[in-house]
Amino acid sequence: MPTKIVIKKNTYFDSVSLMSVSTKANKLPGVEQAFVAMATEMNKGVLKNLGLLTPELAEAKNGDLMIVIKGEAANDETLAAIEALFTRKESAGSHESRYATLASAKTHRPDSNLAVISVNGTFAAREARQALENDLNVMLFSDNVSLDDELALKQLAHEKGLLMMGPDCGTAIINGAGLCFANAVRRGPIGIVGASGTGSQELSARIHEFGGGISQLIGTGGRDLSEKIGGLMMLDAIAMLEADDATQAIVLISKPPAPAVAEKVLARARTCRKPVIACFLGRNPQPADEDGLQFARGTKEAALKAVLLTGIKKESLDLHPLNWPLIEEVRARLTPQQKYIRGLFCGGTLCDEAMFAALEKFDDVYSNIQPDPTRRLADINVSQAHTFLDFGDDDFTNGKPHPMIDPTNRISRLLQEARDPQVGVIVMDFVLGFGSHEDPVGVMIDAIKEAQAIAKADKRPLEILGYVLGTDLDTPSLSQQCQLLTDAGVIWASSSTNTGLLAREFVCKGEKA
Repeated sequence: MPTKIVIKKNTYFDSVSLMSVSTKANKLPGVEQAFVAMATEMNKGVLKNLGLLTPELAEAKNGDLMIVIKGEAANDETLAAIEALFTRKESAGSHESRYATLASAKTHRPDSNLAVISVNGTFAAREARQALENDLNVMLFSDNVSLDDELALKQLAHEKGLLMMGPDCGTAIINGAGLCFANAVRRGPIGIVGASGTGSQELSARIHEFGGGISQLIGTGGRDLSEKIGGLMMLDAIAMLEADDATQAIVLISKPPAPAVAEKVLARARTCRKPVIACFLGRNPQPADEDGLQFARGTKEAALKAVLLTGIKKESLDLHPLNWPLIEEVRARLTPQQKYIRGLFCGGTLCDEAMFAALEKFDDVYSNIQPDPTRRLADINVSQAHTFLDFGDDDFTNGKPHPMIDPTNRISRLLQEARDPQVGVIVMDFVLGFGSHEDPVGVMIDAIKEAQAIAKADKRPLEILGYVLGTDLDTPSLSQQCQLLTDAGVIWASSSTNTGLLAREFVCKGEKA
């Protein structure tokens, strides 16, 4: 198969831009595979695994850009088309100034107060420190930053009264502006602090659906509530929202936190002058509500409690109760052998919420992000019993675009799971909004139809359950994306919470589990 390789010396682009360009490059006619990335050791390792690492690529430096094209269209014309993707991006943002360093940008734009950093993890901590030292709040999208570096950065931010969102912080809405991955939601009186990207997105979308609005959404990075970090940014964010006149109620969302850190955060919440709702997934049993501090088992309950605190009446809302007639129909269709759920998720918290719903009834629940080490998959490429996969985890994204941008990994796994005769339900999420794929459902439809055909050829049913995370203000249209699922014979859920409950009940088949 023809291959074309180009190395552009000292040509840097951030990882978000490169993920977007790679996704578009792989759609060009005649391209079997396109790899556009900085020449880091990790990316070279990916090329080696793909059998594409040449001596000249191996010699490239961290600051060099690699463009590798494999396929019948591995030629100068395709290279020009890929280079045009960069040109169009720069042209679209031509009204923006460009600076060689953060310090230079701060000098020329002294009114700036926020830096969004998306560079290779090797350099991310250095850039974040420079931003903080220049009195800039930081949103650090980059991952692969050490815990020691994260702790030092957050301690510096705390001393300076600045936000240090991240590392690996994928979502924020600051003064109405969505950063990295975010949904279009109305402004309002509810503040969110999230140690979870898609969990924060889901909360904001449900609050919007229930008629509420968001004052600020402050991301902390997924490790903020670990023992090492101690909730530093969540604690500071609570204080900031407490002092914000536009915020009436605060919602905290996190994947399973370290118990001691959870108690520290809750102790701070109890002293807050504004009501707080805490949604710490995997916390069992759920504590009783207190004056000024309420608890939610899932994102839907947390959103509902938040909007009720701001004066919205419960009787005015469509709460989307579970569709039990549908559950009975699916149970009747599935064969006795089809007893397992396979969850293929872009969002880590969406994966967690569905997984914890299954854990309430089943013991044999496995995942690449299972907090119980005895239920961690030995091999992420091989499912066991009920398996829930977070394709956004580092296990799957090292050197590859995030699944919210590029569906390649998920497509191959969907077809793999469709061949397993013990699988009754395959669950997938589709995330709309700023930063995500422009047509997340549409890009999966052909694979969904192929999965259904695999099962049909084996003379067995296969239920595919989808959830579209988005709002009526997002592009593409939430209703249009859901209609695509309906037209493809996919059942779709109304919320992340309902997604997990439906998947679980579909395979219970009326038995006491």
